[in-house]
Amino acid sequence: MQRPKQRSKGTGSIYQNSRGQWVAAIEAGWTARGTRRRLTLKARTEAEVRARLAEAQRRIAAEGPATSFSSVTVKRWADQWLPQRQHIVRPGTFVSDRSAVRRWIVPAIGHLRLDSLTPADIRKVAAFQEDAGLALATMQRTHAVLSKILADAVAEGYQVSQRTRETSSPGAGRSPRQALSLDEAMKILAVATARPDASRWVAALVEGLRPAEALGLTWDMIDLDAGTMTLAWQLKALPYVEFRNPDSGFRVPRGFESRHLEGAYHLVRPKTRAGSRVIPLVPWLVDELRSWAGRAPSSSSGLVWPRDDGTPRSAEFDRREWYEIAEQAKVTVTLPDGRTRRPLLYEARHTAATLLLANGIDETTIKAVLGHSSVLSTQSYLHADRTRTRAALAASAEIVGLGG
Repeated sequence: MQRPKQRSKGTGSIYQNSRGQWVAAIEAGWTARGTRRRLTLKARTEAEVRARLAEAQRRIAAEGPATSFSSVTVKRWADQWLPQRQHIVRPGTFVSDRSAVRRWIVPAIGHLRLDSLTPADIRKVAAFQEDAGLALATMQRTHAVLSKILADAVAEGYQVSQRTRETSSPGAGRSPRQALSLDEAMKILAVATARPDASRWVAALVEGLRPAEALGLTWDMIDLDAGTMTLAWQLKALPYVEFRNPDSGFRVPRGFESRHLEGAYHLVRPKTRAGSRVIPLVPWLVDELRSWAGRAPSSSSGLVWPRDDGTPRSAEFDRREWYEIAEQAKVTVTLPDGRTRRPLLYEARHTAATLLLANGIDETTIKAVLGHSSVLSTQSYLHADRTRTRAALAASAEIVGLGG
């Protein structure tokens, strides 16, 4: 632990605590009890904590030391937090965070002061969403955003009680996603394999591609002679800095890697290193892709599965195609309460995992195929393990009638 660095009186002190965090402390007036108010700011690096200390000093000089830090409302802090957030997280995450703030958090508790928040106030946000009929998963996501907002407020020197910040989430619920049965998968494949873009749906149901991976797959990432495909990009529509204003540019965080295609569409890197992987193609898919290459719509971006006019498929378009297939196959999903719904496109990926499990494939191989972040999926590992992953996928193809 480093000792506090000597600074001029009244300008605060900077030191490193026993946990390795850099801490800045500065006096900011007096409390209602007549004791000195001392603000503590934390950061991972000395440069970051110095920047936070400078900002605190600026605010004290501009707004006065007595109550400015304690009287800020949730809305006022959220309005400062969002512009900072956009430079840190992926575009899709930022859009989700912004929606949670503007639609639920601010309307429910935006008028309250940070230093007066109680656990009951935090629960108001969940109650607000529950009354609106939102799913538990959405409530949990909003709670996580609110927790991050409050933690960052404390890091900036604002006062939020620990018991408020530790308010429990709305609850843990089961994921609504579930795998299709073997019979249901075969019904869908019977319809899908009769379509010109049959390879798109086999890639989902057998190879386990995420929707964004499939839509972002380009021909230069497929090696039909080796029977492999490299999954290193995903198709995403990035948000504009100004809503629906292309001239304003795109809202992306620092260090975000992307390749612009057209309109808002970009190829972006997966969230985790494990998402980038090379996986074998089952023989049926090799033959189908070779045939599809000769009749697929021409795409200036080299996309494997574009729209008929060669432009990127939107996620909405892709889902509509999937729902059409499921409807023709007469496949529905039964919920625990007895209601039924259409199978979700992402459930094709869950089905791929189930098929691998049904063949007795080990968890490590399944994670390597699906690109789960809990496996160290470097290119060297995948190359050494390609024989096992190829056999695993071939077994899945065989069980749904795509062997040979």
